[in-house]
Amino acid sequence: MSAAGRRLGIALTTVSRRISELEAHLGTTLIMRSSRRITLTDAGGVYIEACKRILEDIGEAERAASGEYQEPRGELAITAPIVFGRLHVLPIICEFLKAYPRIDIRMVQSDRNINLAEEHIDLAVRIGPLPDSSLIATRVGAMRRVVCASPSYLEENGTPTDPTEIDRHDCIGSDVLGATDIWRFRYGASERAVPIRARLFVSTAEAAVDAAIAGVGITRLLSYQTAEAVRAGALKILLKDFEPPPQPINLLHAGGRRVPLKLRAFLDFAAPRLRARLA
Repeated sequence: MSAAGRRLGIALTTVSRRISELEAHLGTTLIMRSSRRITLTDAGGVYIEACKRILEDIGEAERAASGEYQEPRGELAITAPIVFGRLHVLPIICEFLKAYPRIDIRMVQSDRNINLAEEHIDLAVRIGPLPDSSLIATRVGAMRRVVCASPSYLEENGTPTDPTEIDRHDCIGSDVLGATDIWRFRYGASERAVPIRARLFVSTAEAAVDAAIAGVGITRLLSYQTAEAVRAGALKILLKDFEPPPQPINLLHAGGRRVPLKLRAFLDFAAPRLRARLA
């Protein structure tokens, strides 16, 4: 309720009163309140889904009336991981804007999985397995999970040739790939979890790359996050034969009866270009 009040620019007491007035009008309870939490009742769940469908119908009518289905135009909101977005998505967006002068784009770079409906996002670039949902996915490639270190660190501490040797090395941990104290490797058809000792923990890929280049230890990231440093010789990829299967990369958007022409235009434009860049 507090979040709704902030978004609408009204006081929390006003939000609460309006919900009470709505419940009185409908003659039913929509929300169960307690001192610790609030939850939707069954009637509240049915009511809110019906309202969402009505709003979707209004949106469809407005898009049709404005000509959005006859000509690609309007604003697109796109989210992508921070580094991947800068390296791969932004160049394509720049090309797209030149090709479609009546479309504007708002790009949200974030390494968290943004809720498309709640934050009014049209399209998301996601790296990793997808949960079951109503979102429509377009596969554009895959990304390796790589272990790397600087040549100076390896010269001083030796180069591991098997994942089981990792526990004898200093590591740089991050929450970029999920688990922070376990790295998973492939052994033939099976997988093995290897504990690490993180002498440094960081929250972004850029920081992990910088620390690895400085010789702090071994780190593990997605291959695009280390690509520039590897090409420059500042980092060396280790244990290639034990890498787990690559992470899928997908373009996600909400399912619906009709995809807006501006979104269809971007999907058709961006998907083949991303596939080419990631090949």
